[in-house]
Amino acid sequence: MPKAKIDAESGAAPAVTPAQDEDFALHSLQEALAADRRYTPNKEELLNLYEQMVLIRRFEERAGQLYGLGLIGGFCHLYIGQEAVAVGLQSALDSNRDSVITGYRDHGHMLAYGIDPKVIMAELTGREAGISRGKGGSMHMFSVEHKFYGGHGIVGAQVSLGAGLAFAHKYREDGGVAMAYFGDGAANQGQVYESFNMAALWKLPIIFVIENNGYAMGTAVKRGSAETHFYRRGTAFRIPGMQVDGMDVLEVRKAAEVALEYVRAGNGPVLMELNTYRYRGHSMSDPAKYRSREEVQDVREKRDPIEHVKQDLAALGVDEAALKEIDKRVRAQVAESADFAESSPEPAPSELYTDVLVERY
Repeated sequence: MPKAKIDAESGAAPAVTPAQDEDFALHSLQEALAADRRYTPNKEELLNLYEQMVLIRRFEERAGQLYGLGLIGGFCHLYIGQEAVAVGLQSALDSNRDSVITGYRDHGHMLAYGIDPKVIMAELTGREAGISRGKGGSMHMFSVEHKFYGGHGIVGAQVSLGAGLAFAHKYREDGGVAMAYFGDGAANQGQVYESFNMAALWKLPIIFVIENNGYAMGTAVKRGSAETHFYRRGTAFRIPGMQVDGMDVLEVRKAAEVALEYVRAGNGPVLMELNTYRYRGHSMSDPAKYRSREEVQDVREKRDPIEHVKQDLAALGVDEAALKEIDKRVRAQVAESADFAESSPEPAPSELYTDVLVERY
């Protein structure tokens, strides 16, 4: 006997055959990428993507140095190796209306959204000039002005908040889409699936992004997840999934455009799995002894996202001298941000009592 579902408005029960239901359950936006998986930029666009990725890497390398010198306190999670994800996805967003929210590995996402490296570094070092006045630190940066809503230390909490951002976009009818990042470890949190259900039920304009870097802290994916193909995790909620090479910025950008077109058309959420890799430990305090040096080196040599773009640029006629000039410019920019942070004052003691309570009249 055919399966059926009740139409909420008419009360009718249109027939849905098992085959049709299975087709939907297996539905994926992968087909839209089959013909051409990579975005085709012009030389200027590709140089811009390259520079953004280099900025994130050099910034994170400097942050690691400052942490070692004791200028950054608390936890610090670096984004080195994952640059193509944030740059590829957020280059496709409309920063005037779309919102972004992520977990505690957040520096790269802020830089990819065009936020000034100086105020990010100042926040990392706990200075008054920081984007959260030095009180958020590495894990809790925030900017309403830039529609960047954190930076969240509680694993998976940002996913539910992202659904709330998407609800606000839909309620206000502003045409915006929320992008909520989380990791392969957070993908096993219960609140993630509650958010999936609500987003699908209400057709919220949200793209759920799983940055699968292979390790939930120190636990390999295959040891902690029964379903290791994370793009399938939305199937039970009728959310289409996409599996993307997160080390190829042009494939990421193409996938972002496909997902955004689907979501902006009012179809509800999309789940994207970006297969990527982090070169450093989970945080600066992690010696990463759960994987071999050979494994990390193999990824660096064969899959590095920045080296990948260099090859694409070479094909467009960009020579090594031009790339060295970009790297020189970025290094100077990062050095300036570090100097700015170190020379900025710490928050006044009275700041302990600000931004704690919102009073409504």
